Amino acid sequence: MDLSHNQLYGPIPASLGNLTSLEYMDLSLNQLHGPIPASLGNLTSLEFIDLSQNQLHGSIPPCLAKMQQIRYFELSGNNLNGVIPPELFTNWTMLQLFDLSKNSFSGSIPAQIFNFTILRYVILSHNKFRGTISNLNGMESPILCQLNSLQVLDLSHNQLFGELPSCIWSLRYLQFLDLSSNTLVGEVTTVMTNSTSSLISLHLSNNNFTGSFSALLKNFKNLAILDLSNNKISGTIPPWIRETNPLLRILILRSNMLHGSIPWQLSQLSYLHLLDLSENNFTGSIPNSFANMSSMCQPIKETYIDNGLGEIIHSYHGEVDIVWKRRDYNFQSAVDSMIAIDLSRNSLSGQIPSQLTNLRGLRSLNMSGNYLSGGIPEHIGNLTLLECLDLSWNRLEGSIPLSMSDLLSLTSLNLSNNNLSGEIPTGYQLRTLDDASIYSNNPGLCGFPLNTTCNNSIPRSNIHGQEYETLSLCYWVIAGFVFGFWLWFGALFLCKSWRFAFFNCVDVTQYGSVKKIKQREEDSSSHLAHLGVSELY
Repeated sequence: MDLSHNQLYGPIPASLGNLTSLEYMDLSLNQLHGPIPASLGNLTSLEFIDLSQNQLHGSIPPCLAKMQQIRYFELSGNNLNGVIPPELFTNWTMLQLFDLSKNSFSGSIPAQIFNFTILRYVILSHNKFRGTISNLNGMESPILCQLNSLQVLDLSHNQLFGELPSCIWSLRYLQFLDLSSNTLVGEVTTVMTNSTSSLISLHLSNNNFTGSFSALLKNFKNLAILDLSNNKISGTIPPWIRETNPLLRILILRSNMLHGSIPWQLSQLSYLHLLDLSENNFTGSIPNSFANMSSMCQPIKETYIDNGLGEIIHSYHGEVDIVWKRRDYNFQSAVDSMIAIDLSRNSLSGQIPSQLTNLRGLRSLNMSGNYLSGGIPEHIGNLTLLECLDLSWNRLEGSIPLSMSDLLSLTSLNLSNNNLSGEIPTGYQLRTLDDASIYSNNPGLCGFPLNTTCNNSIPRSNIHGQEYETLSLCYWVIAGFVFGFWLWFGALFLCKSWRFAFFNCVDVTQYGSVKKIKQREEDSSSHLAHLGVSELY
């Protein structure tokens, strides 16, 4: 029975419990409310149940433990609460997926859930579970490390604390791990001990992890997504990152204690399309080689990851937090296609490399809060997909390039607190950005949307178009002259009879003109002699 993706409302009928031969039930993505009927425990043949994305409330009936054949148990995105009944797992020996995410469950995570050796997905994020991972409901954590079939473990956005058991990194098939937004602690160099991890996506953001960043990199050679933001991780980005982590697609290190220069070897990560190094202590210049990031030169279409083992898998959609349009946003499935660079709030200096305008797939570029000097790259308009541009709080000077008017996708702009001067372009999309604060604290700027008027008689926003029209007219005039020249003289050169006729005509015309001139001179002399006036020569 599949009634998903409809507009069903009201409670789940208790009479569904009479369908004792039912094996598959999907009521997800509706508007169902009320508690889960205890009668569903009678569905002893049920293997698949999905009640996600509804408005169900209350707790899980313990009698659901009678579903001895259950393999897929999905209740995410409801208003359910209470504790998870431990008796659920008495007979659920066939369980492969257990998803209670985005509810209000509380208490400890039952250790019994990890008794099933074939369990592949455990997703308990966005709840109120508390306690330590190293002591699940009074049982020591090594039981967690017995799940040799576990592929996805998501315990993010809960109230878990303490250190991680080191054995978690030895799980042979674990590919996705999300422990973000808890209060976990531990030094990275002591936690990350296994160099054979098969992890593809690792999320440890918003915790209190410490230790060396480079020590972590060496242990996860299959990583495609790494999010360590908002921790206390220190050290530098090692230049050998290309050799140890060649599959990286998303690297988020925001708000840590990293320092040193940004290695140019990052540009050799051919799959990297989201790079966030903001709010650290990086120094030096932005590498010119960033223009060689091939995965940022065009939009991303596929959402598949090569795990380095000759297998292409669909990525599990975790969550990452990035600054988007000057606000903190949480991205889920859309992160797979997000192309962005964020180097804000560091101590970077030097000029913005003009080569960055080759990254035509960029949707967000943030370099605010540094010591960057020089001008805005003249061809910034090449980034036609750019939606967010923040260059504020730097030392940029010169005029705003006219090509910025070509950023037709731009919806968020901040150029404030620099030394920019001249008239602000207002063509195309820039006309819609009428917030004066995005240009504030640039004493030399004038024009819309600032209150400072410019002295130019011709608005600068029109110069770009006038220059184009003038150049176009010149090109057409020159082209017409060249075409007309070769049309006539080329024909005379190729056709002998035409050439003779043309020059004969010239001779005749010239001879006739000479005769007329001589005749006028003779007539004039006769007239003067008749009047008695001498010729003056």
